[in-house]
Amino acid sequence: MSDAVDLPAAADIAAVVVTHQSESTLDDCLRRLRAAAGVGSIRVVDNQSSDDTLAIAQRHASADPRVRFIANPDNPGFGVGCNQGAADAVAGAPGVAWLAFVNPDAMVAADTLARLRTLAAPRGEVLLGVDLVGEDGVRDPAARRRDPDFGAMLARLAGRRADGAGAGRGAMAVAVDDGLELQPVDAVSGALMFMPRGLFERLDGFDEGYRLHAEDLDLCRRARLAGANVAVANRVRVLHVRGVSSRSRPLFVEWHKHRGLWRYFGRFEAPHRGWPLRAAVWAAIWLRFPLAAARAWWRSR
Repeated sequence: MSDAVDLPAAADIAAVVVTHQSESTLDDCLRRLRAAAGVGSIRVVDNQSSDDTLAIAQRHASADPRVRFIANPDNPGFGVGCNQGAADAVAGAPGVAWLAFVNPDAMVAADTLARLRTLAAPRGEVLLGVDLVGEDGVRDPAARRRDPDFGAMLARLAGRRADGAGAGRGAMAVAVDDGLELQPVDAVSGALMFMPRGLFERLDGFDEGYRLHAEDLDLCRRARLAGANVAVANRVRVLHVRGVSSRSRPLFVEWHKHRGLWRYFGRFEAPHRGWPLRAAVWAAIWLRFPLAAARAWWRSR
């Protein structure tokens, strides 16, 4: 006998939260999601946390039937966790029409997801991000991004560019256009991604070949290639307490950032490039890794 439930139209949003060592922010994140309008189900997928993350998820699940959690015995990656959570939410509530992928360090307001649904509903297939701000009130440049420019990255490393253009986070940032309610961009941040369930399923979800980082770039690019629009809701602001999980394993995170960038290049750019450029990009990415890893380790001390 199925335990699936039907959702009223007003509660047709499923929120998916993938966690790893997220005890410092998860309680507040889930409390806010439970209070958010339009949310009919919440799935927490934990990737091998050793702190109190699972205890927090279990406490919320005991208090609210909309909350369920999946405890992975290992850490298969962010994309795997997102796909697991979405599949479980849809199986448990066939009425799910919208999926919101919310980082455990992203703090939604009571109307955040309902406002995104209102913006997305008349626009067909659209993948939305939000205006992310840090605890200091400063806007996060990663909320609005262009595709990585590997040619510019190589030029910068060769000393021909002085403006820092390239494939890094700052180089990919797009200026905010506050005159637009929905600002078209190449990619939004994976801290909060909102889309119709049908689009997510048509894309076959996240590419599970990424462990963490660049899977949001990948999903946005595939959405655009499939004819969907990608945009940031400039007037929907969400607090993002960045890097909570990343600080516990800085070298692991940097390794997979660089691995993810190389996978992204191989998937979207390498087939159209000659072998000298492919070799140069490979060298640029992996020669940068030791320096980035050392900086990440120093910042985490």
